[in-house]
Amino acid sequence: MTRHCHRCGWEWKYRELPGRSETCPQCRADLRVCANCQSYARNFANQCRDGRAEPVAEKEAANFCEYFDFVRRPWGGVTTNHREDDARATLKSLFGD
Repeated sequence: MTRHCHRCGWEWKYRELPGRSETCPQCRADLRVCANCQSYARNFANQCRDGRAEPVAEKEAANFCEYFDFVRRPWGGVTTNHREDDARATLKSLFGD
């Protein structure tokens, strides 16, 4: 299990956690974001398993959460919610988008 940029998959090989202003050298995405956190979960309140954390609106933007812990996972990107994607596609087809 390794730590990766949530957007492009670039591997974070450093021992310490990224700072708030650190970005991926490959795609320039912020690294200290909810989408890279161990506690990120789309099906939880505020999409966070850690109830102590303050709500964050932009899950892929740098933030100051003090509970951030860079998730270790096989690269495959952020888990997608297929049910949500299917519902959005259905709505788009209904409204002709």
